[in-house]
Amino acid sequence: MAATYDPAARHAVACRDIEFRKTPTRTLLARIYQPEGPGPFPPVLHLHGGAWNNKDRLHNPIMAHALAASGLLLVSIDLTRAPEAPYPANVQDAHLGVRWLKAHAREWNADPSLLGIVGSSSGGHIAQLIAMQPHKPVYGALPLAEAPALDAGGVRYVATRSPISDPQARYDHAKQRDWTEMIDNSLRYFQPWDTISEANPQAILDRAEPVDTPPMLVMQGGADDNVLPGLQERFAESYRAAGGTCDLEIFEGCDHAWVDDPGPQTDRAIEVVKAFIARSLSS
Repeated sequence: MAATYDPAARHAVACRDIEFRKTPTRTLLARIYQPEGPGPFPPVLHLHGGAWNNKDRLHNPIMAHALAASGLLLVSIDLTRAPEAPYPANVQDAHLGVRWLKAHAREWNADPSLLGIVGSSSGGHIAQLIAMQPHKPVYGALPLAEAPALDAGGVRYVATRSPISDPQARYDHAKQRDWTEMIDNSLRYFQPWDTISEANPQAILDRAEPVDTPPMLVMQGGADDNVLPGLQERFAESYRAAGGTCDLEIFEGCDHAWVDDPGPQTDRAIEVVKAFIARSLSS
């Protein structure tokens, strides 16, 4: 049976944690949000935020549970954090995550051909990198023993909330604000420092590097003083100029992480993501 997606559907959801992979410092886990029903369901890889330095697979549970309840097999993975290893370690985790979810989707009643990515903040940054450059050798450096021939290409869509689409501009803004915590987060992650250019989605587009352009959603708080709305407007324009579609949705009055808390604007964000996924899977 072919997978279908109705954003208005309602499913009970069962959650469980399983091992994703072992790193030199810890075991990364994956939380599977499994919708109940006959399926198969479209799978979603969820990438957590935390400024590359914090948080884990349990981040953003409101969005994760709501998407699963609409009939999406959502898998949220732990990512290596900068104090454990700098860039590109967490991008490699996410790249492996795409291949790993493709390899195991049918075991979890999902159709791997419909796989998409949802990412928040630094998770959105990582999602943009692997969606735009899925065949970059350094990103695919972690082997997948059970399916060595799988690649990370063919992602059907990328839905992001407050992605760090231009990490250099975000760092410069933190410097202007004398925001020590965010400055240090960037300095720990981009080692050596010039990797901030290699890992900059906006700069990749500015340099006209070859990119894949799956449909992209960028949801942005209009009152965000962490990632400024103007940066997302520029990224959306550049992504469209590269041949992709990019829906930019501004949530006026909202800060960087508004979807962490229940409320009308979080409800609206959930509906925006579901509608975007439905359009992307039907095209």
